[in-house]
Amino acid sequence: MPRVATTYKECDQYEKAYQSQDAIFVARKRAVGSKRQKPMRFTRSVGLGIKTPDAAIEGNYVDKKCPFTGNVSIRGRILKGLVISNKMKRTIVVRRDYLHYISKYRRFEKRHRNISVHCSPAFNVKEGDIVTIGQCRPLSKTVRFNVVAHEPAVNASAGKKAFRVF
Repeated sequence: MPRVATTYKECDQYEKAYQSQDAIFVARKRAVGSKRQKPMRFTRSVGLGIKTPDAAIEGNYVDKKCPFTGNVSIRGRILKGLVISNKMKRTIVVRRDYLHYISKYRRFEKRHRNISVHCSPAFNVKEGDIVTIGQCRPLSKTVRFNVVAHEPAVNASAGKKAFRVF
């Protein structure tokens, strides 16, 4: 049976404007004879074999760019990378390392790319963690990906710029 919130719990209010989910009407009338209650928190499954985190279902944050509680669909590429910065508000920087083949010398060279990724409050991400990111519509000038899964750092002693392929 899916976990749903049937009673209304006010969302976290950190902004100047009142924060509420777009899909939920807060002041609905309670139907006395109704057996089936609609949930008071909008959540959905992203699909692609990705599990919706418990914090998205039972939490009380509001994030319109969250793939589990907001208005963003995951389509296109699914990638893995290493978190190198989480200093921005709800945005992290993920480093992706890869090998590029040079045909003249018949050898590979190491390259990397930094990607700005939106991180929902459902995930408690720190530097050094491995995250799975999914492509979505452009969320800002540089953000085109969203965190869909999180693995805590196993070996935190390796540096930020150490070359790691997942």
